[in-house]
Amino acid sequence: MASVPRLQAMYDNEIRPALTEEFGYRNVMMIPRVTKVTLNIGVGEAVKDSKKARAAADALTLIAGQKSVVTRARMSIATFRLREGMVIGAKVTLRGMRMYEFLDRLITVALPRVRDFRGLNPRSFDGQGNYSLGLREHIVFPEIDYDSVQDILGMDVSICTSARSDVEARSLLARMNMPFRQ
Repeated sequence: MASVPRLQAMYDNEIRPALTEEFGYRNVMMIPRVTKVTLNIGVGEAVKDSKKARAAADALTLIAGQKSVVTRARMSIATFRLREGMVIGAKVTLRGMRMYEFLDRLITVALPRVRDFRGLNPRSFDGQGNYSLGLREHIVFPEIDYDSVQDILGMDVSICTSARSDVEARSLLARMNMPFRQ
């Protein structure tokens, strides 16, 4: 049997009781939790060179620890020389243990390695308790070998929670040591 990720143990032992006390939940199912984390890399240059999309998918697979799925264009756009069905990026959805392990690496390793990092914007919630952030360089993750990278790619991270409001979700993520700006 695999061991429980550190962040998941922290959620079960410390964060759940603290959230219950803060918001007065009467039922265990009312306590907000992280349901999934979605990673996305969009590669606009893949229109000219399809190898860049494959490199993005491989990098995302390394970062997530789970095979990524290539994303394809849904419609043709002539001004971008984009045809329907062309590969334009990669994405991966993490749940369960892999999600907690990724969040732990994101918070403790990757975000402190970002250049000129001053904290995450606390207003990047969507109104339903989900948080999104963008990274300009995918090389902040230690799984990526800096010397073997040809292109530095941007990356989107969406954290979906079961919280009903942004206040509950912000409290949940702040207790997970997410470095929000003051």
